[in-house]
Amino acid sequence: MDKIDCQALRQRFNPDGSQLRRQQLRMLELLLEMDRICKKHKIRYWLIGGTLLGAARHHGFIPWDDDMDVQMLREDYLRLLDVMPKELPDTMALQCRQTDSNYFFQYAKLRDRRSVLYENNGYDKIFRERGIYVDIFPIDKHPVWMQKLSIQTIGHSYKILKKHDLPQEAKVKKVLRLVKLNEHVIYPLLHGVSHFTGGVLLDALGVPFVVPRHIEDRRPTTTLPVEGHALPVPGNYQKVLSDQYGDYMQLPDIRKVNLHVSKLEFFD
Repeated sequence: MDKIDCQALRQRFNPDGSQLRRQQLRMLELLLEMDRICKKHKIRYWLIGGTLLGAARHHGFIPWDDDMDVQMLREDYLRLLDVMPKELPDTMALQCRQTDSNYFFQYAKLRDRRSVLYENNGYDKIFRERGIYVDIFPIDKHPVWMQKLSIQTIGHSYKILKKHDLPQEAKVKKVLRLVKLNEHVIYPLLHGVSHFTGGVLLDALGVPFVVPRHIEDRRPTTTLPVEGHALPVPGNYQKVLSDQYGDYMQLPDIRKVNLHVSKLEFFD
């Protein structure tokens, strides 16, 4: 894609000063802080999904992208959860099950505390931290059938949150009961079974993706420029992107672009 096309897309979707561009730059700020912490503590991670695609195709953000995703092995993820809260400035917060009792996802978010966003799906209404974020996904080894089963268990939480005939407080109680059942009974049981059955590297149980994450395509990592910063990406990022998107250098139908955020407020 040539430079003229990139400039035209920027002007259409995220020109300087626009709300989306401000959101992207805030996400970049979050990611750079995470990168600093990971380098300091020798924690390995890499960009994935649309964030990786943006790095490879646009050397930054996909012009209409409003989220960022990174991935790491479980052992690195646990180390990050341990050290990150001690390192972050007051303007940022780590959000996970250990830091937000209303948060029910099985992956973490690094949140900005100078903003509040309202996602289209509305699931974030019960969370204590609701600022701009970067998603941090751990990967584990277990069978594909187990991943599919775990998605069914967490799916009930989404159904409860979509109910219009329940008050918010009742929704929270029901969802958290399910989350605790998953965390204390179902997921430990499944993890125990996986020790005997083996499996492949997949997203954490309860994360709604069933895509093998081949470690040989991801490590050792290399770097790509993201808004002028060299950030880690899978070593064979071309294959990772081709497996997910096909001809990833080809633009999609931009008339069908969907954003995650319905409303966003900045406090600075």
